[in-house]
Amino acid sequence: MEEASTGSDSDYSSTWVSWFLSSKGNEYFCEVDEDFILDRFNLTGLNNEVANYPQALDLITDSLDDDIQDELRGSLDVQARLLYGLIHARWIVTARGLTKMLEKYKRADFGRCPRVLCASQPLLPVGLTDIPYEKSVKLYCGRCEDLYSPKSSRHGSIDGAYFGTTFPHLLFLVYPTLIPLKDGELPSNPIKESSTDSRSRRRPREDTEAGVAAEGGAEGISTANVALKAERYRPRIYGFQVNEIAKLQRWQEAIRDRQIARLEALEDKTP
Repeated sequence: MEEASTGSDSDYSSTWVSWFLSSKGNEYFCEVDEDFILDRFNLTGLNNEVANYPQALDLITDSLDDDIQDELRGSLDVQARLLYGLIHARWIVTARGLTKMLEKYKRADFGRCPRVLCASQPLLPVGLTDIPYEKSVKLYCGRCEDLYSPKSSRHGSIDGAYFGTTFPHLLFLVYPTLIPLKDGELPSNPIKESSTDSRSRRRPREDTEAGVAAEGGAEGISTANVALKAERYRPRIYGFQVNEIAKLQRWQEAIRDRQIARLEALEDKTP
């Protein structure tokens, strides 16, 4: 996380939390209620994640003994940032925390989707893991259901564990009216779509694929291998895939597997 710039108003904030939130690069964070921080039940297990946990907690709650040496205070600041980030990940999945993050989402504080067809859809921060120091924060678009890296290097260096893997999907689960409409319409029951209708709808695409393969448009490149290596983000809430999204993704992957099989067959026929 970026250090606060010297000489700014944030250097003279009355509390550690207000100083932290006003520091450059920390705009994604919301203020965690003090009552939540002071309730030790909410902090269960964090003492194993943070070195000098009692002193770091005292620093966050502005109850740190003034007699602590300056060198120790400097190292405690790093641990306090880690502790506040992990507390923040737990806070934003509570009812009050979701409300605060919803306000930031409505203001598009996290940015907007760069994909043209998403029509500037506001983004939400998400972690790829709940374990600190593994992955930086990403931005999730509820319209295209894909991930993007923050534009700012300050935001891009924030640990993804400070937002967790659950937050954006739980927000849409609690506030279903916020789920963006997708372009086009899927069949009412895509998994049970008849194979005849599927073949008739895909016929023009198959002809196009055959034409490209015959012309050697992808000479030297295995399209099937490229498709197999493509990564896909899977939304999860507390480690479990979201039911409706998971069902849709299984159908989409079945279609993808059939397309890859056709591509392999076309590439085998190509001299």
